[in-house]
Amino acid sequence: MQRSEIEDKADFGHIRYAQLWEDADVLTQGLGACAGGTLVSICAAGDNALAMLVLDPAKVVVVDLSLAQIACLKLRIGAFRHLTHAEFLELMGARPSTQRRELLNRALADLDAETRNLWESLAEDVDQHGAGGVGKFERYFRIFRTRLLPFVHSQKTIDAIFVPRPKSERQTFLDTRFNSWRWRLLLNIFFSRLVMGRMGRDQAFFDHVEGSPAQHVARRIRHAAVDCDPSENPYLHWIMHGTHGAALPMTWRAEHFEVIKSRLDRLDIRPGSLEAFVSTGEKADGFNLSDIFEYMSPDVFEQVYGTILNAAAPGARLVYWNMMAPRRVPQAFANRVTRLRAVEDRLKAIDKAFFYSDFVVEQVNA
Repeated sequence: MQRSEIEDKADFGHIRYAQLWEDADVLTQGLGACAGGTLVSICAAGDNALAMLVLDPAKVVVVDLSLAQIACLKLRIGAFRHLTHAEFLELMGARPSTQRRELLNRALADLDAETRNLWESLAEDVDQHGAGGVGKFERYFRIFRTRLLPFVHSQKTIDAIFVPRPKSERQTFLDTRFNSWRWRLLLNIFFSRLVMGRMGRDQAFFDHVEGSPAQHVARRIRHAAVDCDPSENPYLHWIMHGTHGAALPMTWRAEHFEVIKSRLDRLDIRPGSLEAFVSTGEKADGFNLSDIFEYMSPDVFEQVYGTILNAAAPGARLVYWNMMAPRRVPQAFANRVTRLRAVEDRLKAIDKAFFYSDFVVEQVNA
């Protein structure tokens, strides 16, 4: 089985992301019309793979190096099957709850022993923070929110972030009430490469990035706080409050719950690397590649990109994000792929998962 470059560098033995910090709204729009096709998705926490079912594909192949991340998807499958939508939100942590242990047991009822054992070992954390709050990345934000942010801003100021207001007033709020010297100092320390590597992302994920993570986060916060409406941003709300507000990620919304539930049997979960999938000879009509290219050297990126193209049907779309490592179709394959610039520009402007500097939609030429 072909191995991934990052497989030998990062630790995949724990839940890194208990919820997905990528916007499924822009992903599904970027993938375009996929009814009846085969889609491939990096698992992460499973939210985007589930969202892709809304596109009515024949199959969504889900791959991930981490069995812990795949367990996140399996828990969601159990929750969709056995819980109501309101109960699902309680279990995941989007809403307060006094019954998460009972909901967890119901969601785990018919799952495999390995998945049950992992989540039962986390039952206390699920009870306290929700199943969407138990990952390394979520703990990182919890430390930020509970231990450090109170020294920088009052609860009144934090709550005021989510008051709907025109863009000009959002700019004024950020400049005059929020972007203080204490806030800038907190960003420079907490979102440094050292701290993020130890507490948030794996240090190996920074091997190929360019620039300062703290400066990058500062720029993207301006996008989330001014260019977009914070009152409609579930990711920012979780960072600042530890739950979701009125706005929810696409997969967690009531209008998609029954559709996703009815199509769960279309998921084809395959533990392992993307490189292993593309070596099977199957063809896919669309790829959710998350930000996996961020972790690859330029040479490995070119090699992997080529293998993906060989597994892509004519007209297939490759959708992925860049945070700090710029990645786009390598020059060697430029004649085989068309960049959908208008689609990218429209979706980047509304992408609520604000950490990423670039959103890429490329289509394989017929």
